[in-house]
Amino acid sequence: MYLRGDEIPAGGRLSLRIAVFGGVAVALFAILFFRLWNLQILSGDHYLAEAKNNRTREFRVPAPRGDILDRDGEVLVDNRTSLALLLNTQKLPDDPAARHRVLARLADAIGMPLRKLRRRIREEEETSAGAPVTLRKDVGYDLVYYLEERQREFPGVSVQRVFVRSYPERSLAAHLLGTVGEVTEEELKERRYRDLRPGDEVGKGGVEEAYDRHLRGEPGLIKIQVNALGQPTPGGQLVSVPPRPGKNLKLTIDAKVQEAGEAALAAHGTRGAFVTMNVHNGEIIAMGSAPSYDPTVFTKPLTQKQVDELYRDEVLAPLTNRATESFYPTGSVFKLVTAVAALETGALALGETMADGGEITVGGQTFQNAGGQAYGIVDLVRALQVSSDVFFYTLGLRMDGTEALQRWARKLGVGRPTGIDIAGEGEGLVPNKAWRDRLYREGATDRPWSVGDNIQLAIGQGDLQTTPLQMAMAYAIVGNGGTAVTPHLGLELQDAAGRVLREFKFRPRRKVAIDRAHAEAILEGLHDAAQAPGGTSYGVFSGFPIPVAGKTGTAERVGQADQAWYAVLAPYPNPRIVTVVTVEEGGFGAESAAPVALRILEAYFGRKAGRSLGDNGGSPG
Repeated sequence: MYLRGDEIPAGGRLSLRIAVFGGVAVALFAILFFRLWNLQILSGDHYLAEAKNNRTREFRVPAPRGDILDRDGEVLVDNRTSLALLLNTQKLPDDPAARHRVLARLADAIGMPLRKLRRRIREEEETSAGAPVTLRKDVGYDLVYYLEERQREFPGVSVQRVFVRSYPERSLAAHLLGTVGEVTEEELKERRYRDLRPGDEVGKGGVEEAYDRHLRGEPGLIKIQVNALGQPTPGGQLVSVPPRPGKNLKLTIDAKVQEAGEAALAAHGTRGAFVTMNVHNGEIIAMGSAPSYDPTVFTKPLTQKQVDELYRDEVLAPLTNRATESFYPTGSVFKLVTAVAALETGALALGETMADGGEITVGGQTFQNAGGQAYGIVDLVRALQVSSDVFFYTLGLRMDGTEALQRWARKLGVGRPTGIDIAGEGEGLVPNKAWRDRLYREGATDRPWSVGDNIQLAIGQGDLQTTPLQMAMAYAIVGNGGTAVTPHLGLELQDAAGRVLREFKFRPRRKVAIDRAHAEAILEGLHDAAQAPGGTSYGVFSGFPIPVAGKTGTAERVGQADQAWYAVLAPYPNPRIVTVVTVEEGGFGAESAAPVALRILEAYFGRKAGRSLGDNGGSPG
């Protein structure tokens, strides 16, 4: 027998309700208990750590970069203190509209687009929550005074002293040194920058980039305790780890030789480059490019006008290192390569003579000597002395179809990277039949390969594209007996006290088998070209007291005046260094490039002898 709901006694209904409410209460208590148990027992350590983190703030202290020195210890780059603007975002208004107005005023005051300012804040807060955001470095006192006088308009803005790069010699060796700038979003994805954060600075080009991990140092750390408002508490500093400065980098560069080369090149008022290298170990003694630039401008915020002047002028291109990044035909400087190729492949016998009547005709096309000169009966030594084009045209004709000239050009380093320890180097081009025929099939040129292309290549003309450094490599290989050295700028790392921490070793890239008698004959011809009557650069080097072996070059370039070249090995017959100079639109090699090389050699050998050689060479207009 069952009772309906309305038949249950009042006392029974009350008991049922109490039972239901009690069950619900027990269930809720159980849930609360297990939740508290989970928070306090299972996850207690995690939440305790988070609570402690809310009471502390960590600040990274940038490390000063190491100095960069020349081979004698002269400072090329060091550091100076400057002012940086910081922003404590916790002091910005909470109201979105008010916050926007403050940031807009701030962006306008410091000359930064509002979008970039917001991105900077977002990036740094993602990696360093609570730490001040670095807005600008190396700011002027005028801006600092302006912001400090209007602190109510710019809440959270403060000033801090930081290190920025200093260049005691201004633009000297700028292309080799490179600059320093903030790490980009793309760079942060690279393995070598995995420990960095937005706002950190890294090397940009030159040795600043190549040796960045040594120069950069390790940042310090300051950890402080803050109150609920995020403000430091009295005596709240918990941890202080000082930054570790970067190591000093000593280069192979001789600042005095570098200065002499840059001054001599700049005197022509046009574009060009030079390189001086030790032929035995690849140490770069000097390397310059004109026009140059003052790296100091990169320590300050750049205006759009400065960016346009430095980056977008395709003709002047002051940021381009023409010694390693610009490609040219070389003119007769290339004849050393042709001579090696011809002798080593049997296209020319040592001591063989030819009749130079001033021109040769091949396939209905006539090829002449410069100025229409005829030199009569010449051998290799005489041909190099007077720069007989007909002699080398003939060698190019003999080697056409064999690829011998192209093969030996690449063996000697032409048309291939040298392996120098700074970025930006390209390959260049040694033209051959397969290359031109492919362009013809693709409609990129009006004709396939012909014998005339090899004839032109034999004197460094046609489609040849190479750099001053590559030509220095070719001359060095012949001068040192067949070793392709690795050009480099890094010499050693030092600590602040000048103690050597590490010496950089650069192994040769390869060996090139060159018959000693062949090399001696080529060097003899180059020596006569520089210091025997009738030589192409005799007017420049006749009075120079150090025996040298040098070759002029005058290269034709479409749409431009002739480009001047000079390559010289010194001292002769056992060279220690090679110097290659090119002057765009400089005319004949003896007129502009050779005098620059003379100034470089005077500086190098004058310092070696502990005296000045003075002006011994003569410098034709």
